[in-house]
Amino acid sequence: MILTIRNMVCDRCKRAVRDDLGAMGLTMHRVELGEVEVDGLPPGVTLDDVRRVLVAGGFELIDDRKHALVEHMKALLINEVNHLKGDRLPTENYSAFLERKLGYEYSYLSGLFSGIEGQTVEKYTIALKIEKVKEWLRYDELTLTEMAWRLSYSSVQHLSNQFRQVTGQTPGQFKKLALNARRPLDSI
Repeated sequence: MILTIRNMVCDRCKRAVRDDLGAMGLTMHRVELGEVEVDGLPPGVTLDDVRRVLVAGGFELIDDRKHALVEHMKALLINEVNHLKGDRLPTENYSAFLERKLGYEYSYLSGLFSGIEGQTVEKYTIALKIEKVKEWLRYDELTLTEMAWRLSYSSVQHLSNQFRQVTGQTPGQFKKLALNARRPLDSI
């Protein structure tokens, strides 16, 4: 049985869900961003019980197939952008990547995503990239050139322009500020 869970955006979220569901007696085979594979529900445990435990931890159980597909898309994009998982082929853009991984035409996926999330897949992906850049800038981990390369930007200028469009600041201005405001991935 596959449980689709909203707001699982990091390894800490996976651990929290694993701990919470394990405490309920669920046997898990796989815990991924946005998805948990379980044997089934133990005696005396209902889906409503699971839902309550997840909500208490800041998560949400998704029952609808279309919402589950959108959550799967978000998990794939978060893995690629934030965790640099590397499932996307070097010459593959994000639309082709989603088509390959999910088995649907991108026009369908894009329309579904926009309808449910209220923003395009492209805007969501850009927001994820900008949050990753903010993290790197805050901790002074990489040069802008390295950031642009790791996030598949065509140039440092393209990255800087997108950063400015999203944040209203250049990467340099952002880095100099004392309060480098970042957004949680589950709020993007």
